[in-house]
Amino acid sequence: MKQWMKKGLALCLALAMCLSLAACGGTEEETTDETPAEETPAEEPVNVRVAALKGPTAMGMVKLMSDSESAEADTAGNTYEFTLAASADEVSPKLMQGELDIACVPANLASVLYNRTEGGIVTLAVNTLGVLYIVENGNAVQSMADLAGKTIAASGKTSTPEYALRYLLSENGIDPDTGLTIDWKSEHSECVAALASGTATVAMLPQPFVTVAQTQLPDLRIALDLTEEWDALDNGSAMLTGVVVARADFVAEHPAAVEQFLTSYAESVDWVNDNTADAAALIGGYDIVDAAVAEKALPYCNIVCITGTEMMDMLSGYLSVLWEQSPESVGGAMPNDDFYYGA
Repeated sequence: MKQWMKKGLALCLALAMCLSLAACGGTEEETTDETPAEETPAEEPVNVRVAALKGPTAMGMVKLMSDSESAEADTAGNTYEFTLAASADEVSPKLMQGELDIACVPANLASVLYNRTEGGIVTLAVNTLGVLYIVENGNAVQSMADLAGKTIAASGKTSTPEYALRYLLSENGIDPDTGLTIDWKSEHSECVAALASGTATVAMLPQPFVTVAQTQLPDLRIALDLTEEWDALDNGSAMLTGVVVARADFVAEHPAAVEQFLTSYAESVDWVNDNTADAAALIGGYDIVDAAVAEKALPYCNIVCITGTEMMDMLSGYLSVLWEQSPESVGGAMPNDDFYYGA
């Protein structure tokens, strides 16, 4: 009887061990035979519609424009459709109506469009730093303080040139309303004409109009670089001219295309800055600016491609200065953080 009980107990133990091993084997099989995670599908190539203004904001893009013509697509398979406009008034409506995906616009206009579209515009990069200069037929102006009591021909009233000039004058102890006379013209060419006729000896001009004026007036000199004057204030901001913006819904729908554009655009900017003569030839070929003028002006156009946190710091500081002078200059309110891509 005891012998039988021992055999029965051994049999039960053996059966239990077999069941245990089978269970372990099943667990291992389930662990190693898992269904692989689904991969995120690659983004389909898109046709990116880009606009830029004739001037410095388009100059940095010419290599990308040229490359897109000679190749069917970029390395990611995206194609580009470029539009060059004479003024921001041609670009803004198309951007807001969805007829453009990306555009180069004045820095303050980016904020205005953001507010008008209730957050529908995102800034991708700063593409042009300050391009404003004080020029003079003579040698009387050596500092901002020397502008006191002078008459300055200028254009850009109620826009960023006026806000920048008023700010710099005030910061240098000159009342912009009583400390000098600003003779506002409707166009930059009128300032050049006033210098040529002798009715003005001092003017505020942007590049490349400074270079255009110097071709007509060999004795005209750059008296002050207003970008340097702004930097000398060391107030945490920077003078900016242009930025690259995109529709927020385009950024959300095509993040890979946006990243590829920024990569290609940065490469184009670097090439333009490193190859002045070749870049000037392309700029002239696209009828942005005469090639000879472009070659002389490029070193003074401050063309860049600044993105991310650095872009946010520079742009938000600049917009804050404008907002303090006139909230309407930035669209009535400072933009939120979602205005700054990648920051």
